[in-house]
Amino acid sequence: MLNLVLPKGSLEKSTLALFEDADLTVKRSSEVDYKATINDPRVESVRILRPQEIPIYVSEGRFDLGITGRDWVEETSSDVVSLGELQYSKATSLPVRIVVAVAADSPIESIRDLADGVRVSTEYPELTRRFFAEAGIDADIRLSYGATEAKVPDIVDVAVDLTETGRAIKAAGLRIIDTIMTSYTEFVANPTSFEDPDKRHAMEQLLTLLQGSLEARTKVLVKLNVENPSALDDVIALLPSMKAPTVNELHGDAGFAIETVVSKSDINVLIPALKDAGASDILEVALSKIVH
Repeated sequence: MLNLVLPKGSLEKSTLALFEDADLTVKRSSEVDYKATINDPRVESVRILRPQEIPIYVSEGRFDLGITGRDWVEETSSDVVSLGELQYSKATSLPVRIVVAVAADSPIESIRDLADGVRVSTEYPELTRRFFAEAGIDADIRLSYGATEAKVPDIVDVAVDLTETGRAIKAAGLRIIDTIMTSYTEFVANPTSFEDPDKRHAMEQLLTLLQGSLEARTKVLVKLNVENPSALDDVIALLPSMKAPTVNELHGDAGFAIETVVSKSDINVLIPALKDAGASDILEVALSKIVH
């Protein structure tokens, strides 16, 4: 039913891993094959292309939906429908930022310190042009084909580049002075395809699976027993939950069984605290999907 396009390059590995987690495994003959399939009745075909091009192709109706960054949607001014954010990037669940950077030893402290004619290297010429125009600066925008940060200060004065953590910018001897935009990965659809009720329903179902898998990465299921009834309230007080912990009596008045979903980042502190409060037989169980 749906023609899907997925990003090649920096997002490729993490995107394919997400689809695998969502039980939408992408199959292709080799890692360099641009054509792929998903064994799902809602997906007719899959292509893997550069994320810079995906918003344009989806806008033109060559694909019903695709995954790309909000940065490329804005850079290309593409007419697409955003089905929602998918909070993952190349290496983390953090958004990426399009930043303005200068040499670390530059006297420039902010965008306001830049003068007309400032030389700017970037892979985002349209975003950059709009940003500097809004700031009232007549900048010399130069398209970069990569290694943008390496061109400051010998070739250009300023780099406008994408960063996930800021470490690569700092390692290149640069300093960030402003942020043009923050960008998450997005599921985007062709407007005409989105108006088709059957296609829209299929798109929303795929999004449910992907978002459910992403949320499950940050949570775990915790199961535990409490033998002493007097300890029950103390144990429950320690437990966060999506709604409320599930509490069942064990057979033969042997105590209580409790289970709840908690943040994975808290589990290393929570488990010892539960044991101290009187819990036993504590199990941490990985989750595949969480669908609300």
